[in-house]
Amino acid sequence: SCSSLAGIMLLEVFLVLGAVIIYFLFSKKKEETLPFKEGWWGKGEKPDTEEDTTIRPFKVETTEEELSDLFRRLDQARFTEPLENSCFHYGTNLVYLRKVVSYWKNQFNWKKQVEVLNKYPQFKTKIQGIDIHFVHVKPPRLPEGQSAKPLLMVHGWPGSFYEFYKIIPLLTDPASHGLSDEHVFEVICPSIPGYGFSEAPHKKDFNSVSAASVFYELMLRLGFNEFYAQGGDWGWLICTNLAQIAPNHMKGLHLNLASVTNMGFTHLLSILLGRYLPGLFGFQDEDVRRMFPFLKKGLYRILLESGYAHIQATKPDTVGCGLNDSPVGLAAYILEKFSTWTDLEFHNLEDGGLERKFNLDDLLTNIMIYWVSGCIVSSMRFYKENLQKGIGKQKHERLTVQVPTGIASFPNELVHTPQAWAQKKYTNIVSFHFMPRGGHFAALEEPELLAEDILQFVGKVEKEQLWRKK
Repeated sequence: SCSSLAGIMLLEVFLVLGAVIIYFLFSKKKEETLPFKEGWWGKGEKPDTEEDTTIRPFKVETTEEELSDLFRRLDQARFTEPLENSCFHYGTNLVYLRKVVSYWKNQFNWKKQVEVLNKYPQFKTKIQGIDIHFVHVKPPRLPEGQSAKPLLMVHGWPGSFYEFYKIIPLLTDPASHGLSDEHVFEVICPSIPGYGFSEAPHKKDFNSVSAASVFYELMLRLGFNEFYAQGGDWGWLICTNLAQIAPNHMKGLHLNLASVTNMGFTHLLSILLGRYLPGLFGFQDEDVRRMFPFLKKGLYRILLESGYAHIQATKPDTVGCGLNDSPVGLAAYILEKFSTWTDLEFHNLEDGGLERKFNLDDLLTNIMIYWVSGCIVSSMRFYKENLQKGIGKQKHERLTVQVPTGIASFPNELVHTPQAWAQKKYTNIVSFHFMPRGGHFAALEEPELLAEDILQFVGKVEKEQLWRKK
């Protein structure tokens, strides 16, 4: 009956309110740091000898064998007929995939792209038992009396260090690209271990905190005691963990994705009521536009787009086996993400909108980095290492971030995080901007927008010396 239903609802409201009150009474904010994770990820037993800390120059190289093997596999690919008018609704469209493969065989020039990859200085160094690959670009010129600010930039999956090739010149030489040169950076882009040309961990449990610890060691080894960090996708989590491990060394944290994994009662309430009482939850009009209706723009979207994550967080090696064996399979798997995560509406197009924001040379270069290094399986395992204990269970998820934080919120990011939510995790947000356009792969898709946001954020932090006020 209606009255008993009303009674139950009232009871629920009281229970929720009671829980909220208890939660606020007993939750004290402790300023804690995250312990540095001292691991050893090499093969077999850890040797007694000191680790070789040499930094060695590295160049991407390619061989004829590698190319003839690739072409043989592309020639022998077995294609399936797609459903009529299916566009990208079932994943990568197989008519379009044939076009990509034809371009790959007949026009794409890997040797030329290898030269593009080698236009920035690259290095390798051993940290915690594995070889870490990184790009390190210093500014070509510095304005009088200025020094370059070190900036660590971390990619995610299924991207690579190559995602940053268009934004690097905007940060290391802003004046030549019509940007203010008040702040000039030297940029360090490592490959996450198990991605690209960084060696894969040989042991289990290499998660985002492990990666953050390795990159912290890398920055110290390069002589950077104070630095900025930037990331999206896994780079968001790795840089967040680094801010929690070394808050006194990180001057500022800039993110183009800021997911909150620890959801409290207020989050849930704001999902239920935020559309009707936005002010109560600190939502702006743009938050409401991006988030609601929540079933469609939140829950369904996550379910529709996260199948890959479920597989990779449980059985990465099984499906990875096929992707590592078939370049066409690998391309289908990766291209789908570059379509939907750039704009969800692209699934209504037969070519997935892939060439609207990217060109095939860039997309295939990223795929080739996965192919030639054979890293797809180890890159997928990172999901299992980070998610196998469940969401909200790890120490870093409970800790806040005190480092000055800037967030660039792109409209086509899969899931929107309002500032009101981010604020609970990142207690010192000094810049939060709704970006006018762009999606998940911001550095590759909208390098100017992202560069401008990083520059203005750093400008704020430097002007007010915010990192000193800890």
